[in-house]
Amino acid sequence: MVGDFLMKRKGTSLLEKQILHTIFGKIENGSLAIRYWDGEEIIYGQPKGNMKLIFKTMPTLHFANDPILAMGESYMSGALDYEGHLEDFLRLLDANPQAFVKNNILTKTVQAMSGLSSRFQAKQNIQHHYDLGNDFFSLWLDKTMSYSCAYFKHSDNTLEQAQLQKIDYILKKLNLKPGEALLDIGCGWGWLIIKAVQTYGVKAMGITLSEEQFKKSQQRIASLNLTDQITVKLLNYLDLDEKTYRFDKIVSVGMFEHVGKKNIPNYLEKISSLLAPGGLSLLHTITDTTENKPENSWIKKFIFPGGYVPSLREVIWQLPEYDFHLLHMESLRMHYAKTLDCWYHNFSDHIDIIKEKFDDQFVRMWSLYLQGCAAAFRATGLDIHQLLFSKGLNNNLPLTYEHLHN
Repeated sequence: MVGDFLMKRKGTSLLEKQILHTIFGKIENGSLAIRYWDGEEIIYGQPKGNMKLIFKTMPTLHFANDPILAMGESYMSGALDYEGHLEDFLRLLDANPQAFVKNNILTKTVQAMSGLSSRFQAKQNIQHHYDLGNDFFSLWLDKTMSYSCAYFKHSDNTLEQAQLQKIDYILKKLNLKPGEALLDIGCGWGWLIIKAVQTYGVKAMGITLSEEQFKKSQQRIASLNLTDQITVKLLNYLDLDEKTYRFDKIVSVGMFEHVGKKNIPNYLEKISSLLAPGGLSLLHTITDTTENKPENSWIKKFIFPGGYVPSLREVIWQLPEYDFHLLHMESLRMHYAKTLDCWYHNFSDHIDIIKEKFDDQFVRMWSLYLQGCAAAFRATGLDIHQLLFSKGLNNNLPLTYEHLHN
């Protein structure tokens, strides 16, 4: 019986290795070294490279179905490790999509359904990520609790300086005037609307689906005696009544990625219904180079369920359908890579405290997420843009953008 067990295990091991041979054998551009669980090392693709994956144990059979998901899960569990830089690995993935693409008949169906989740599911998706606890996020975000791309005027800026500069930069782009009504869709922990009220004397409303963010922003606003000027609602943006509310300016920072492909028109239509004629809206969102890229199923399962990164062009080409006029567009790609570096540095500095709150798998998951995203902004077509547009024509704006840098 022992012999039968060993023979079966040896057969399974050979099958797993053959599956991995098939996947990695499709690498044509670049080089990837693999150290298998039995000690064997093989280089796939070109003869020499700097990236090595190390299988500490034999992976499960579902590796062939979805290699990206399987590698992410294996890293989380400690069964897989790597040597080298994640940027090199992501460049390898980009250059060899034929090797790592999700390989099952449901892929196109899932992509087609992206964005069709219910409003209840949208709230569940947001809470999955953002309601891990304010005490968790406060360990590695800056004092403003800004969980989006910062803006580094100088390479030696602290994270807090860069986040305050990002908020100031956005508010300048919106050309705010005293008494105007500002809406922040996906307001996070509320610092942007607080600064808008304090600096420009506007009336502000923020909406979020995260209960943790809602509670914290309410506390901040109350502590600053701004409750008469700022309202925060725990609400889906689609449920904001355009018959009751009208805004001069609308901003959304880091929320659009949760909308979903099919809901992009719904988002733009809602903005149009809430925005006054001539009003300005700024959309700050992660973008990609093309549409319908193979999804990162690991990110979608463990980090941002329901998420979708739109291409820049699929957003821009829809703007005229709602009488939106694009005024200014800017890429902040390297700013986000640096932001993520700062977050990971802070995360690592507090790793012992985080381990007291969560298990090792969670820590490895978030480490991979923060480092992997920084690498993706440096090495792939992943980008982040700020798009400023008006509803209809607005002839009363500054002729230049010099004021942005004063």
